[in-house]
Amino acid sequence: MNEERGTRDDQRAQADPSSGLGTPDGHQARPALGHDGSAPGTAGARGPGGTGGTDGAAAAGQRPAKKRSKSRSWWIELPILLVFALVLALIIKTFVVQAFFIPSSSMENTLEIGDKVLVNKMVYDFRAIHRGDIVVFNGEGSWDPMTSQTAPPLTRLWNSIIGLFGTAPGVHDYIKRVIGIPGDHVACCNAQGQITVNGVPLREKSYLYPGNAPSTIRFSVTVPPGRLWVMGDHRNVSYDSRGHQALPGNGTVPENKVVGRAFVIVAPVSRWRVLSIPATFQQPRLAQAAGLAGSAGPAALPVLSAPVASAVPLGFGLVGAIPLTWLQLRLRRRLAGSQRGSRPPPRPPSWRRPGRG
Repeated sequence: MNEERGTRDDQRAQADPSSGLGTPDGHQARPALGHDGSAPGTAGARGPGGTGGTDGAAAAGQRPAKKRSKSRSWWIELPILLVFALVLALIIKTFVVQAFFIPSSSMENTLEIGDKVLVNKMVYDFRAIHRGDIVVFNGEGSWDPMTSQTAPPLTRLWNSIIGLFGTAPGVHDYIKRVIGIPGDHVACCNAQGQITVNGVPLREKSYLYPGNAPSTIRFSVTVPPGRLWVMGDHRNVSYDSRGHQALPGNGTVPENKVVGRAFVIVAPVSRWRVLSIPATFQQPRLAQAAGLAGSAGPAALPVLSAPVASAVPLGFGLVGAIPLTWLQLRLRRRLAGSQRGSRPPPRPPSWRRPGRG
């Protein structure tokens, strides 16, 4: 039945070419011709009166123009984004958190040469300096002479940019552990060879460099108001408050020269850890002795001060992450747009002769 019908269709197609049965299988082999004899969609493509070629050339000219405009916009916007990110990083570094590179062995084994630590620069706006804190301070005017010459603005800006990755060159910054706060009487040593603070001995084994004595230098100092007694954990090589006793303040450093508290080691990754206050500085007897001496110790601080202070850098980090995330999204969209613009346009489908079914 199907074969007979196909035979009749073949005969009709041969007898009447305009019947629409252009092929033996009943499908039209080619598109119908237009009034001017051309295939649909190609009218005017050839000949003096045609307009299709002009439209195609105009469209082809617009695509490179748009691409050049996007490229110029990208190269204008990129420096603006980079400057914005740099300014944001400098603001965070100046007021919130700064990275410091450890150049010496005076704090071993707590901090080793090559470690990079983050320093919370806002914590002491919310709480007092505690015994046991590891602090970064500027020694100018206490351990080092004051520099009378001010660096040019461009040099200061360059040093600030370098400081984003660690300590800037030529800065008199030191990192030590706070042993005595204002009003404390710090002495070395008792009959067991221990350093005492207000008569309470410190058990320093957890952070003292192995094999070091608490101190081989004798001293007995009452810390003046507004100053700190600081020492390194590697006592045999640390040139700390003990070695500056001949200077004004008996080797103590001003509290207002403290840059901030080192709270975490971030590099190398194998050394990552939080820098907490050793348990010996949290002895109840030490807090009681400080209270009797009229010193403002950690026990006198509000309970919520430490958590609030710890959360401040995190909050600022989240605030800073919002514009940085926005910048990242903008960059991704720009890159995606440039990649799409560089792709060739899809080729129009060509007429194909259908196969036999």
